[in-house]
Amino acid sequence: MGALAGCAITPQHDWEARLRGNAIVLLGELHDNAEHHRERLAVLQRAFAAGWRPAIAMEQIDRERQTDIDRARQEKPRDVEHLISAIAKPAKAAPGANWNWGYYRPFIALALQYDVPLVAVNLSNADTGRIVREGYAAVFDADTLRRLRLDRPVLAAIQAAQEREIDVGHCNALPAKTLPAMARAQFARDAVMADIIAQHAARGVVLIAGNGHVRRDIGVPHWLSSELRARTLAVGYLETGSDAARDAAFDVVVRTAPAPREDPCVVFRQRLKRQ
Repeated sequence: MGALAGCAITPQHDWEARLRGNAIVLLGELHDNAEHHRERLAVLQRAFAAGWRPAIAMEQIDRERQTDIDRARQEKPRDVEHLISAIAKPAKAAPGANWNWGYYRPFIALALQYDVPLVAVNLSNADTGRIVREGYAAVFDADTLRRLRLDRPVLAAIQAAQEREIDVGHCNALPAKTLPAMARAQFARDAVMADIIAQHAARGVVLIAGNGHVRRDIGVPHWLSSELRARTLAVGYLETGSDAARDAAFDVVVRTAPAPREDPCVVFRQRLKRQ
């Protein structure tokens, strides 16, 4: 990826002025919308060219892979493909477990180009599944639960909102009795992301993650300290025609044209039938 040498560094949005210093910036996405990835990358290229040097945290990398990231960077500091090969799941991974690395390669390249931390922040699917089935204690010890603030009840309004989002995201096809456990797992993912982000907050952090994770009401910001939450900018990347009622969950909303895709609910229900 080439630097922006010789180009005027002109922010395209007013909110880009906040991408500096120790800001915590959460950039959402619909995972399959290529325009979301292109727009976010352009925003970050401008911010880096202007001098911002945050850690780049990525939902797409499970927290256990941090040692693989660090080792790959020591072996071949500028080799994007070498790093991706060290962290990408094998081709036989469970359906839905793989990411389209073509979308995320440029963000990894940006971290290598500017030599900033590349941070794995996601809770693995294996740990998430254990939390759904057995609860937080299946994955976290008591001290970790206290640090993550998962040892206390979630407000009823937050619980209901998270369950509603999970229900909608699964096409209202799941039994209602499964929603509390699935919400618990989502809370765990967001709390882990917030905890790891906090460890890098002194230099500033940008999180690359799905829109659900960057929501101020029920996503990662909910699990940050009040001091870090005040430094956080949550940017939702949504599609035209989507439910405007969710806009209030973000500080900023950027809309693009919808990505071409099959009806996800048809695909989801077909998968349920095969199980």
